[in-house]
Amino acid sequence: MRDQTCEESGIELTVDSAPSSQDLDRLRAGLTEHSLEFVERPGFVPIAVFARRNGELLGGAFGNLNWNWLDLSLLWVAESLRSRGLGGQLMAAIERAAWERGCRQAHLETFSYQALAFYESHGYEVFARLEDYAPDVDRYYLRKSLQDAT
Repeated sequence: MRDQTCEESGIELTVDSAPSSQDLDRLRAGLTEHSLEFVERPGFVPIAVFARRNGELLGGAFGNLNWNWLDLSLLWVAESLRSRGLGGQLMAAIERAAWERGCRQAHLETFSYQALAFYESHGYEVFARLEDYAPDVDRYYLRKSLQDAT
């Protein structure tokens, strides 16, 4: 899509492959302003847990608190530390922090070549699947009740 201007209103439409944090913050704020009429508190509240050794980032989990849901966006563990329990510790820590902030559910997305079995082993259940999201790759959507995160 090329940039466009709506002739009648003078509004310019642009496509941005690297949107500014200010623009994204404004989108979140606009959605939050609209939603507050219907929900108890703002959404899009960022939360992260990091694992470091001597200042070096070795893993982390990042997401947003959206009302009573944790939307887990990123989970990463350095290759040298995988399958040693750090991923589970990061999951437990971010789930516990979300619980303490009022979240009672969590959801996330993963691909068939990533960590589906890992998430299932930590209590997440698939509720949707998009087949052939990329050639020979499926995308999975999972959810979990955080009742045991305390």
